[in-house]
Amino acid sequence: MIDLRLLREDPDVVRASQVARGDDPHLVDQVLDADARRRSALTDFETLRAEQKSLGKQVAQAQGDEKQALLTRGKHLAEQVKALQADADAAETLATELSRRISNVVEDGVPAGGEDDYVVLKHVGERRSFQDEFGADFVVKDHLEIGEGLRAIDTARGAKVSGARFYYLTGIGARLELALLNAAVDKALSAGFTPVITPTLVKPEIMAGTGFLGAHADEIYRLEADDLYLVGTSEVALAGYHSGEILDLSDGPKRYAGWSACYRREAGSYGKDTRGIIRVHQFHKVEAFSYTTIEDAADEHRRILAWEEEMLALAELPYRVIDTAAGDLGSSAARKFDCEAWLPSQERFLELTSTSNCTSFQARRLGIRERTADGSMRPVATLNGTLATTRWLVALLENHQLADGSVRVPVGLQPYLGGLEVLEPVR
Repeated sequence: MIDLRLLREDPDVVRASQVARGDDPHLVDQVLDADARRRSALTDFETLRAEQKSLGKQVAQAQGDEKQALLTRGKHLAEQVKALQADADAAETLATELSRRISNVVEDGVPAGGEDDYVVLKHVGERRSFQDEFGADFVVKDHLEIGEGLRAIDTARGAKVSGARFYYLTGIGARLELALLNAAVDKALSAGFTPVITPTLVKPEIMAGTGFLGAHADEIYRLEADDLYLVGTSEVALAGYHSGEILDLSDGPKRYAGWSACYRREAGSYGKDTRGIIRVHQFHKVEAFSYTTIEDAADEHRRILAWEEEMLALAELPYRVIDTAAGDLGSSAARKFDCEAWLPSQERFLELTSTSNCTSFQARRLGIRERTADGSMRPVATLNGTLATTRWLVALLENHQLADGSVRVPVGLQPYLGGLEVLEPVR
């Protein structure tokens, strides 16, 4: 939730953020108006409550007609007090509802615009020239053709059993995903993260608290009979882990690495990436999640990005890092960096990781605070970032393919596959 103090003291900053995102800046004024009505009603309420208390003492000492007049006045005051309390409650409810529709304030320097207005920060690694390696007639295979040759991916049976955008990972496909995820856990451990296997069903207040029930709520699976949601990332469960708590951050950030299945409806993506396992309804992921101080949040963001890049280096993938434009941020993110690997079969970049600085936005909604050195309490900052996910198989298979349909295993992943150096097609 947006900081009401910031709204009151510097509304232009919030308006500018809304404009950069392509959201409605007038929401700011609507929240301020409701907040002003709430505070005015509360001021009048307290004034009349004080008069009520004073009147009570006068009634005790009065007699006859004077006492009757005071009792009549007291009844009228009670009605006014009740009405003012109702006005204050209604204004507070409206202000809260409206403020929850305002997205997090974007950081300075975030590109304005939409999905195509990102800024490329850097390119890392060299793209292979398969024609130089294997001859001018060589045709690059896509991940599904390679995966089927390895008997690693089975989308036909996935569709038979569960429908479109489901799949089986079999044999070396299952082992390769586990290798990636275990490598990610090891990376997280070396960086001071606590590994966590998280719930994949969460309560509505936790899903709403992380900011996922806004504009993209149609992406989420809901179990109506149980009033629970299936998570699209373990970020949700990890953000809820310390909900309603006061944290001690004196020794540095609290870091968790969540391993979970993830579920996304992919609403509105019909016709996009329908082949293979690029855009699917279920996948696995290891997600880094940090609780830290407001002052440390930007630095922690850069640290998570660096750990993501170390994972990409371990997988030996060529990639670029982009600074996502404001209009393409989730509602809870103040800034987001994506790492996109090169996809040879489509000659384009494919997002493999993202890391978001959510500042205090989620913590305010979920009631997560820290006690500062002077004893006061304030919201913490939360951050998240992908360390590995099923989609990485797409880039791995395509970038490390060999002429005979086999796939070279990156050196950093070989220990997780029993020392395998090459994945051989099944004839």
